[in-house]
Amino acid sequence: MLTQTKKAKPVATQTTSHQKLIYMTTTALFAALICVTTAYIFHIPFGTNGGYVHIGDTLIYLAAAILPAPYAMIAGALGGAFADLLTAPVWAPATFVIKMIITIPLTSKKDRLVNVHNTIGVVIAGVLSFIGYYLTEAILFGTWAAIIPSFIGSLMQSGSSAVLFIVFGHALDRLHFKGMLKNKFKI
Repeated sequence: MLTQTKKAKPVATQTTSHQKLIYMTTTALFAALICVTTAYIFHIPFGTNGGYVHIGDTLIYLAAAILPAPYAMIAGALGGAFADLLTAPVWAPATFVIKMIITIPLTSKKDRLVNVHNTIGVVIAGVLSFIGYYLTEAILFGTWAAIIPSFIGSLMQSGSSAVLFIVFGHALDRLHFKGMLKNKFKI
């Protein structure tokens, strides 16, 4: 006797669609938070070049430690660029590229947000940010002489964001945040 068996839909396909939806939603949330915190919350104007110090990079680092690289890159680039469109539009194209690049040294593949890789990563991200914005300043203002003010602003910006990432990351690690994400959303 022949019996017909129904083929079940592969679970991996459903999980992959679910993961993509969760990643896209989380990316959009991070982009919005990065934009708002960069443009308005703890937004401290600094220097004469239209620059400012903010905590948006802290959220970019958190996004890079939570999301896979392409999603973190999109969140950082869109959040930072939209913040610049709202506050200092001339910087938006460079910010789009720079914020995308500063996510690269961090990883979401570890069980904890704050780990050796990400601690070194925020330092490398700070250096990349300095180089990117220094080159942008030199192009925008036509001079390479602004290295001291640029360095001080970048040091304040990147340093404070790195410290806040470690503080917030440790707090989230104590709550087993990444484990909760894996259990709740299967990512």
